[in-house]
Amino acid sequence: MIRRSFNDGWSYRRKPDAFQALLGRANDGWEAVRLPHDAMVCRERDGSDAEAGHRGYFPADGYEYTKTFFVPVEYRARRVTLEFEGVYRHARVYLNGDLAGQCASGYSTFRVRADHLLRYGADNEVRVEARSQDDSRWYSGGGIYRDTSIIVADLLHLALDGVRVTTPVVDDDLAIVVVATEIQNESAVTRTVEVASEIVDADGEVVARDVAPVTVFPGDEAVLRQRLTVVGPRLWGVEHPYLYTCRTTVTAGSDRLDEQATPFGIRSLTVDARRGLRINGEPVKLRGACIHHDNGVLGAATIDRAEWRRVEILKQAGFNAIRSAHNPVSRALLDACDQLGMLVMDELSDVWTRSKSAHDYADDFAGQWESDVRAMVTKDVNHPCVVFYCIGNEIPEVGTAPGAVLGRRLAEKVRELDGTRFVTNAVNGLLAAGPDLFSVMAGGGTGSAEKPSADAASTGDTTGDVNDLMTRFREFMPTLMTSEIVTTRTAESMAYLDVAGYNYLDSRYQLDRTLFPNRVIVGTETYPSDIDRNWRLVQDNSHVIGDFTWTGWDYLGEPGIGRVEYQSDPEASAGAMLGHQGPYPWLAAWCGDIDITGHRRPASYYREIVFGLRAEPFIAVHRPERYGEPVRLATWWSWSDSLASWSWDGREDKPVRVDVYSAADEVELLVNGRSVGRAPAGEKNRFIAAFDTVYEPGELTAVAYADGHETGRMSLRSATGDVRLDVTVDRARITADDRDLAFVAVSLVDAEGNLYNTADRRVVVEVAGPGVLAGFGSADPRSEENFFDTIRTTFDGRALAVIRPTAPGAITVTVTADGCPPVAARLEAVPASRAEEPR
Repeated sequence: MIRRSFNDGWSYRRKPDAFQALLGRANDGWEAVRLPHDAMVCRERDGSDAEAGHRGYFPADGYEYTKTFFVPVEYRARRVTLEFEGVYRHARVYLNGDLAGQCASGYSTFRVRADHLLRYGADNEVRVEARSQDDSRWYSGGGIYRDTSIIVADLLHLALDGVRVTTPVVDDDLAIVVVATEIQNESAVTRTVEVASEIVDADGEVVARDVAPVTVFPGDEAVLRQRLTVVGPRLWGVEHPYLYTCRTTVTAGSDRLDEQATPFGIRSLTVDARRGLRINGEPVKLRGACIHHDNGVLGAATIDRAEWRRVEILKQAGFNAIRSAHNPVSRALLDACDQLGMLVMDELSDVWTRSKSAHDYADDFAGQWESDVRAMVTKDVNHPCVVFYCIGNEIPEVGTAPGAVLGRRLAEKVRELDGTRFVTNAVNGLLAAGPDLFSVMAGGGTGSAEKPSADAASTGDTTGDVNDLMTRFREFMPTLMTSEIVTTRTAESMAYLDVAGYNYLDSRYQLDRTLFPNRVIVGTETYPSDIDRNWRLVQDNSHVIGDFTWTGWDYLGEPGIGRVEYQSDPEASAGAMLGHQGPYPWLAAWCGDIDITGHRRPASYYREIVFGLRAEPFIAVHRPERYGEPVRLATWWSWSDSLASWSWDGREDKPVRVDVYSAADEVELLVNGRSVGRAPAGEKNRFIAAFDTVYEPGELTAVAYADGHETGRMSLRSATGDVRLDVTVDRARITADDRDLAFVAVSLVDAEGNLYNTADRRVVVEVAGPGVLAGFGSADPRSEENFFDTIRTTFDGRALAVIRPTAPGAITVTVTADGCPPVAARLEAVPASRAEEPR
């Protein structure tokens, strides 16, 4: 079997209407692109379209892609398949003008058999149509945004995804590796072949081997199961993600008919309410990050290096688990998680049969869910990083009997396909309980000492999406979620899960230990500001196996749900005042520990301290121009309006608030060596020591003390003198293919490298050599600039350019800005055979 990338040679345009062909414009507007490609992020945003707000005010549209490719005559005796890992959405694939296949989901891998429509010894045309609508609660992107492949197989071949590796027995002395291999015979004769399975370690040594004959009738398939023993196995885990490879070869005499290499890990999984989650017998608490699928300045384009980099940064920030909110993740991200040691909760869908947007996947789910489940499980099954399958997110139906029936069918279908992982569902009690919950609240039946009087509960106004409702009732939510209605409405839907997923239900953790003593809970979605309290609950309760924050990485769409608004800010729309999405030009959610460029925000370091992974304190300086100003709006997903900088030109001798995050007993703050004072910190004080002082340029230092002894310190220095450009490339050597990228960080600094966060200006990037600018932007959540111009304005002194190689050779990236000497960075794109560095 030959699998080749099919990403090159495409052209794209907005899909024209049928009348354009009659007007002679059927071939207008095409633009050459290399896949993966996001068609939506290229469009101008429209602030007048309120329905586009969820998408970051990007317009929905129809998209069309075309490619011409040559098919040799000898392929007539083979089988040709086109594979699409993700097309958003309602993809239809045409070969030489005829419909060859389609897929309603924007996230499922699908394949198109091409043989019956191909022209052999000639050029062929493939055309893909897709359309996005008001069909998502976040930025979806559009078009062919994940990888494509062309697969050519002989008539007798390994089935696609036909090698499955499991490790049912694992201990220190040996592991039993079971390899299930499916052989398909599309020839007209019976064939008997030999199938060899070899287990190869990371050094290339064969540690186990088995060979067996297999007879396959014409038009039939056969599954061979081989049990191999690996002595002294190296186990896959979060800290030591050791990978083996199963090398499968199909031969007939001296002819090699097919072969495949399948990476896998040897590891065991158990979970129970007394001992929690254990991997290889060792307890693991999940330090989880929810993430959406977009890649910031690249839009939704899923290029391998971007996925790898994201996992690298999340791991460095202290996370050990990712939840794919709210759709199946890419193969590239799973590969990165396998190799870097990141656990994965892969999620099926945000909707089942009840819509959350006007034209979302609820229109298709009932007829497509089985194929979607199969696609997700088939993709995941050999990846040791995948520990959970999550069958839904905040599904309203789970509080009904029909919803419970559907959920059980979903769970059982997953188990039928893969019984080695755990099934969960991210349940929101507010949605599951439905309107009856508000009736109880309005009547005072929650047990709360107080109830709202002139709000939506008492007026019966429960309109708006779930984020609106949760913001309206924020102070009552913890008590509301312990209602008996929530208990009864979710009981059946929780019962068929291996692990119960709780979205914002942390007030039930200890209650449900009593009510449901065998229930294992994971916080599938929690507020970032509650991590200290939630992590204590995770640590103190064996039945609570982890916490997933919303969100680990900032994302496009749901604009401004984590924003902070001050009294002097312009009045926002009524919807924005309720705390959900921000008005145009808000673009990003602004609720991630890590911003859309991959830079860690203060919340990330706070979380690292709460997790017990950072001994040094961290300084977060509130923007001094806002000192003392009343906050009009801070949502449940907001963090403080602060950053790690002591450069505030124009604010000299003005008051400023400084937060120091620390697990130590107390913290001392010093300005230019002079003590401002000491303040208690540690868990009893929510890990924050707060100081009010006056901005004085120089050095700001925080020193942490435990039992009177210094445990760590951090310093920030003011930027002085001329503003300079600092240009840093993440890797000097990249692979010249369609899967690699170079990330170029641009910062405004002084001669000593101190950040000039108050000197923002327009920056210009020029690329020379075999590379193109794939994306250029900043973390500014309100920017009106796009990601594909060569000019962008920095935000808090930073911007990010992403370079995509087009061929081997030297690439030079030159950065200029007003008042700064130009800076050039050089990198080399090498052929794949010479690339040695991991992505």
